[in-house]
Amino acid sequence: MSEREIYDVVVLGAGPVGENIAQYATEATELTAVLVERELVGGECSYYACMPSKALLRPLEVAATAAHLRGLTAPQIDRDALLARRDYWVSNYSDTGQVEWAEGAGIAVVRGEGRISGERTVTVESSEGTRTIEARHAVVLATGSEPVVPELYRSAVPWGSRDATGIIDVPGRIVVVGGGVVACEAATWLNALGAHVTVLVRGDRVLPRAETFAGELTLKALRDAGVDVRLGVEITGVTREDAHDTGLGRIHGGQVTVTTSDGTIESDEILVAVGRRPRLDDVGLDSVGLRAKNVIDGDVPQWLLAVGDASGEAPLTHWGKYRARVLGEQVAATALGEPVPQPPDDVPVPQVVFTDPQVAWVGLTEEEARQTYGDVAVVKVPWSAASGASLLRDDVEGGAQLVVDPSTRRVVGATFVGPESGEMLHAATIAVTGKVPVDVLRHAVPSYPTASELWLRLLEALPREYRHH
Repeated sequence: MSEREIYDVVVLGAGPVGENIAQYATEATELTAVLVERELVGGECSYYACMPSKALLRPLEVAATAAHLRGLTAPQIDRDALLARRDYWVSNYSDTGQVEWAEGAGIAVVRGEGRISGERTVTVESSEGTRTIEARHAVVLATGSEPVVPELYRSAVPWGSRDATGIIDVPGRIVVVGGGVVACEAATWLNALGAHVTVLVRGDRVLPRAETFAGELTLKALRDAGVDVRLGVEITGVTREDAHDTGLGRIHGGQVTVTTSDGTIESDEILVAVGRRPRLDDVGLDSVGLRAKNVIDGDVPQWLLAVGDASGEAPLTHWGKYRARVLGEQVAATALGEPVPQPPDDVPVPQVVFTDPQVAWVGLTEEEARQTYGDVAVVKVPWSAASGASLLRDDVEGGAQLVVDPSTRRVVGATFVGPESGEMLHAATIAVTGKVPVDVLRHAVPSYPTASELWLRLLEALPREYRHH
């Protein structure tokens, strides 16, 4: 059976990014949109990444805060209750609410494997048959990304990030391969759940894309918590007894043996967290003479758009949703013959790592800024420099840094490492996006006693000539 349908916008992928572009392309207009989804509406972030990981990490952060405040006894982690909280925040892996939202917003939802099958045309295959959907204006690739699993690990059936956030049986021992965001966050909650965690990092630091001091503080915190983090390790072999895939979050077989330059490690499980890549290989690009590289390079026909992880841009949900809002409004304006709104060409990408302490940054690191501007002003203060920040924990560790372009006296980068530092970040994002000179920022008065006073300490640390225009 084949059924042909027509919408103004056809979106492959119904994660937060797909939902956003469909919403912004159609709201307050008569345009129509359909979301085509092969798995759960709501996507990776809602069920397997952002939401479950933060649902697991927040109670751990609260417990750690209590342990660092005199007058309180640290609460005990209830493993079953913690996993139940995770299940609540992922709606027990049901997308009913997400589907209701989409349909309530006037956005159609089609289940099945969608692939481009011609110009402005998508074919959807499901257990109910084949449907052909045409787009009047745009086909959008919002297909997200998939974990990179090097050949070395595949025969051992390793965990991916979905297994880690969907954990059911906590292994006694687990090896985590990688030193990025996923690896550091997963190591935090796996350790708290009672696993003996060994993190193997090929490079000489964790969080290599953050400022060096942020990685150093994160490394110290992981080790202080009992995580065995080994830097500069080459993995040369991985084997597993009775390897088989038993499903999300469950043990995948017998004992794992990891051979490294630092010796042999025996473990019950192995999590490979060495990166993700855009999911573009199975979306039908060849039917219109394209390859994944064309999409990443933007070398595609006007009717085809890519957004979120699938675009090759920063693989962060909030960034993908921002780009979806922008592109959605542009699609609507083009379809309606209206002026097409253009965003600034230098919007910064913020990021928060929900380790303990949290790490948050936006804009350029010191190294990136020096490559861009040459000479830059860099100021750093300890987290304890502000009374309000120190009040968050009695023995607080962390720091804050600003990178300033001397020629414009504007903040071009900011990093915060400390308790709840993610809540400090948006002020920095506004400062960088708004190109606010530091002599103006001096007049943004932080409330006392809050952690925001770190801004005052940072601005005071700049040379005197920066204080007045």
